[in-house]
Amino acid sequence: MQSQDHGSTPGMTQAKENRAFEFDAASRRSSKCSKSSVDMSRPFFNPTGLNWFVTGLFVVGDLAGGGLVALPTAIIQSEFYPGLIMCSIMIIVVTYTAYVLGLSWNILLDTWPEYRHHCRKPYPEIGARAMGPFVGSLVSACIDVTQFGIAVVYLLLASKNIQNMIMAFWGVNITFCVLVLIVAACLLPITFLKSPQDFWWAVVIAMMTTSAAVIMIIVGSIIDLPTCSPIKQMPPFTITNIFLAMGTFLFSVGGHSAFPTIQHDMKHPKEFTKSVALAFSIMACMYIPVCIMGYVVYGDSLRDSIIPSIQTVWIQQVINILITVHCILTLTIVFNPLNQEVEEFFDVPQKFCIQRVLVRSGIMVAVVFVAESVPTFGPLLDLVGGSTLTLTSVILPCLFFLYLEAHRKKEEQLGLKGTPPVCIKEVWAYNNQTTLVICCTIIVIGLIGGGCATFSAIVELTSTQFNMPCYVAPFLHKSATNTSTAQTNCCGPLQDISIFNNTALCSPTQLNFYN
Repeated sequence: MQSQDHGSTPGMTQAKENRAFEFDAASRRSSKCSKSSVDMSRPFFNPTGLNWFVTGLFVVGDLAGGGLVALPTAIIQSEFYPGLIMCSIMIIVVTYTAYVLGLSWNILLDTWPEYRHHCRKPYPEIGARAMGPFVGSLVSACIDVTQFGIAVVYLLLASKNIQNMIMAFWGVNITFCVLVLIVAACLLPITFLKSPQDFWWAVVIAMMTTSAAVIMIIVGSIIDLPTCSPIKQMPPFTITNIFLAMGTFLFSVGGHSAFPTIQHDMKHPKEFTKSVALAFSIMACMYIPVCIMGYVVYGDSLRDSIIPSIQTVWIQQVINILITVHCILTLTIVFNPLNQEVEEFFDVPQKFCIQRVLVRSGIMVAVVFVAESVPTFGPLLDLVGGSTLTLTSVILPCLFFLYLEAHRKKEEQLGLKGTPPVCIKEVWAYNNQTTLVICCTIIVIGLIGGGCATFSAIVELTSTQFNMPCYVAPFLHKSATNTSTAQTNCCGPLQDISIFNNTALCSPTQLNFYN
């Protein structure tokens, strides 16, 4: 006699139930989240959590900053109109992937009770529930590399900005390599805080400083417009520059590794969709005007960052200060998933203790070592954006949502609980066609674009943009940075046009920057 499970035999049904039990037991053993009995009939509510509006500002603070100052360079690399289209498409894509990543975490909250308590690794848990514990471990490794790379980029950017400020105000050129050490030492105590809800104020301030920086960039560009715009030029088109630009775009809008951690600290995680819509709307209003002004005013005289191209020194340095504050405050979020991952590996207690200080200090030392080894801001940003950031922000959110949504619908239709992850055939069977087409298209775009951007960034780092490590250069009698105290990248074909008619204000030229 046939059972009711789609014509399977009683023995097959029992085997399925055994596999489901074994998987659920393994998942419970591997889960890094607290467990206790909870009422699953009610939506999750965290009375001490963040509301959706503050969470949206939190997301903006997590994303906007380092990428903002590099975006105009990406627009120049990609010939403006194609670049503007690419930037707009990327914002739409990552808005959707942030949305489905939020839905994925809500599925976990509604299905498994242990996720309604403090969870150190929400993103890897999404991967584990979607495709199995092994995938969860791979996600952890990917997030570690992503967050580590972002931390290095932000540390480099903050140190470079501080170096420019010191040169502008005091005419002293402090070695960039030394400033990296100083900034890291000052930042370390902030990284000892536990989770985003402990320092939400810091990232909201970071968002406000970025908004002010956008206004100042536009004002400074307008002042330079009459002098620089008539003589601006565009670099020759190369396919490599297009791919590098894509890496910058992905870095600028991708920060999804921290999103589940932020969402987990909300009062109502189901309202994360509102936070996403608010955050990316604000980011579009920030990014697009800055991109347009960079192209219209400066052309190929732009380099890694738009900040040194602003020729009114006091405006330039106000922007420097604002972006530096953003980088330092945002690093409190960037370090958090990495810190918690390593703490979980070493079984560090969740309360403040000496083990936390030692582990997080060790991570900071590792970040500083890489920053001193690869003291190049632009290509490193492109490398992070094209590789692991593409995985965590574009590809994996769609993949995990397809699997979790199919799993949810399968359990609803069959009336089962605790089943193992679905297979690829079930993903196609239980998801609607529109969702499948959108997610698969985004995955393909991420694979092609991210792969090309990663390859181009590696070529750039190892050839045209290679800089000697800080700890090697002194032994070769070479400085890791130039000795000029000029901090303004002047405009024009030869990068020697100043709005003050004083070439002494111009930093050393880099005429082959885009070649």
